[in-house]
Amino acid sequence: MRYTFRGGVHLNDRKNTANIQTELLPPPPEVSIPMSQHIGAPCRPIVGVGDHVLVGQKIGEAEGLGCPVHSSVSGTVKELCEVYTPAGRKIQNIVIENDGCGTLSPDIAPLAKKLSECSTEEIVDRIREAGISGMGGAAFPTYAKISSAVGRAELIIVNCAECEPYITANHRLILENPASVVNGAKILMKALGIRKTYFAIEDNKLDAANVLEEFAAKSELFEVKLMRTKYPQGDERQLVYALTGKELAPGKLPADAGVVIFNAETCAAIYNALATGMPLIRRIVTVDGDCVRRPMNFLVPVGTRASYLAECCGGLVKSPARIIFGGPMMGQAVWDKDSPVTKGTSAVLFLSSDEISPAAQEPVCISCGKCVRHCPMHLMPCYIARYSRANDFAAAKAAGAMSCVECGSCSYICPEKIEIVQSIRKAKAEIRAMDAKAKQI
Repeated sequence: MRYTFRGGVHLNDRKNTANIQTELLPPPPEVSIPMSQHIGAPCRPIVGVGDHVLVGQKIGEAEGLGCPVHSSVSGTVKELCEVYTPAGRKIQNIVIENDGCGTLSPDIAPLAKKLSECSTEEIVDRIREAGISGMGGAAFPTYAKISSAVGRAELIIVNCAECEPYITANHRLILENPASVVNGAKILMKALGIRKTYFAIEDNKLDAANVLEEFAAKSELFEVKLMRTKYPQGDERQLVYALTGKELAPGKLPADAGVVIFNAETCAAIYNALATGMPLIRRIVTVDGDCVRRPMNFLVPVGTRASYLAECCGGLVKSPARIIFGGPMMGQAVWDKDSPVTKGTSAVLFLSSDEISPAAQEPVCISCGKCVRHCPMHLMPCYIARYSRANDFAAAKAAGAMSCVECGSCSYICPEKIEIVQSIRKAKAEIRAMDAKAKQI
């Protein structure tokens, strides 16, 4: 049986690197590590210019909801500077000149006791100190997700869907190091007191599904659920509906349906944090796009610049019109080729103008209804976008703008190539501002 949801679109998946072994990236000459890589408050730098830092050393302290940040290389702090994010927000970065020695911090040590002897609080604290946030794109602090699901969730879903085009980071991880994903799930089950985990994976990755099946066959705790290949199958609301039949109401979270969802690479990071003591300082990144000479999967230190990734792929064969961090549907375009990889960067795509579908000069909605039929949240995107362009944000809110998951299916399927999701993003930002102002009154 292939599980799925209502709505969505079928994409050319362009998984060019599905059969390419992950390689360790040659050490970058320097890294630029953002102090904000997650949902929540930015970290406070705790090192200064001229300080010598080690691999895994904490360099940014989290305050409130957030994750600490660690150095991904050993070397000297070269600069503390403010840079713009793709969203136009200023954040502080720590630039470290790599000494090439890879000297580990003495603070890195595996868990001193058996997992069976650990309490939920001890596991959560280790995950928080390791700076682990969701690695599928949302970047929500993992320790906070676990804490909020204790006593509420009865099922863990490990999201291996990876439904965006190009990206194969999770696919390669499962093929090359499946034990880290499975063992990470076991740690989460111990922390949450849950006895069942589903591995949700699309049916265009049958080789990886078969690897997971080998582990599931040895334990009643695990089941592999094959999902029909369709976008956005990896969205948490669509996963919950496909696997449990429960439809989340607006404003509700998977835990309200008794489910908690973790990305496959997040599970591997959790296992590494407990088994070796290594915080989240590197991740698998797919480097692809028609501008790249040799598409690759790399194990990349956090803070590595996009330009260096392109260089390690043999350079660019043509000038990119877009550099996108993440997938082409929900990723973010960056304007600086030296933008750094963060904990949530699953891919860096270099796309030429040939790969980008330009909108018409004066696009006009023809009310064809395609965006409505394909919206996985069962909204009317064309109307929400129309309200947004008219600055009628109250009407956009009433039409369900805040329920939009910004998957981009509407913009993709629109025959006029109207930037529907961009208009909805604008509406959501204005609605949040209106609601915040109303609370202050």
